[in-house]
Amino acid sequence: MDWKRFFDSLGMNGTRWQWRIMRWQRQMKQMARGERVPGAEFSVSKLLLILNLILFSAMVLRGASAGLGMAPLLHPNSELLVVSGGQWWPLVVQHGEWWRCISYAFTHGGLIHLGFNMMVLYQVGPHLEQEIGPSGFISLYVITALAATGLGYLWHPMIIVVGASGALFGMIGFSISYFHRIGGHHGHAQRDFMLRWALFAFIFGFMVGADNAAHLGGAVSGALFGLVYPISMRSRRALSPVTNALAGLSALAIIVSLAFLVLSWF
Repeated sequence: MDWKRFFDSLGMNGTRWQWRIMRWQRQMKQMARGERVPGAEFSVSKLLLILNLILFSAMVLRGASAGLGMAPLLHPNSELLVVSGGQWWPLVVQHGEWWRCISYAFTHGGLIHLGFNMMVLYQVGPHLEQEIGPSGFISLYVITALAATGLGYLWHPMIIVVGASGALFGMIGFSISYFHRIGGHHGHAQRDFMLRWALFAFIFGFMVGADNAAHLGGAVSGALFGLVYPISMRSRRALSPVTNALAGLSALAIIVSLAFLVLSWF
């Protein structure tokens, strides 16, 4: 397709858009090969952050329309959390609502809960995504979110669980083992940086009574993933069919889970 002519016909700068599309195509090919893409405009971490903000806003608006006023902004009740996608294992096991195993990671118990988790995602996510690529990042996010809620089922199956912190601890656990494998000054510096984040997040979790089962499940699964994730570009290219397939399944899992969440509202 002649992109320049297409955008010229719309009254836009066709040359500028033609170069932009060529850059996007080049970046997509690099992502598919498992290569790092510095300065890439597409960012999985930013997209996940936006999804969290959208779903939190939807929860607050839903609570307000139900006559709860602005109380859900800081303290949404249990019923609202479940309706908004929170994980409650009786609904999963008895009613087959398996989509909650992922949707819960996009539901938050108030503005403070959301703010802390999104601060971690904003600070840690882009840096880690640049290191392992979008395909590795989205796979890590979904796998650790599943592991976090899986441990929660063994630990406290009757408690409503919400929040992205399981997946965020997965990112931290992954970074500790992954950068330790890289070694050298850079690798150890990044490992120590993530260890400080882990300590800070665990202390904060104890202070606010957070779900430390999810934190532990996310951190351990992330660390295990970091032990096997390919480091060299040669290994990533060789394994790109596997990592791309895993990333595709992870993205599909998020899309389907959130679609079922929205359908449950009607």
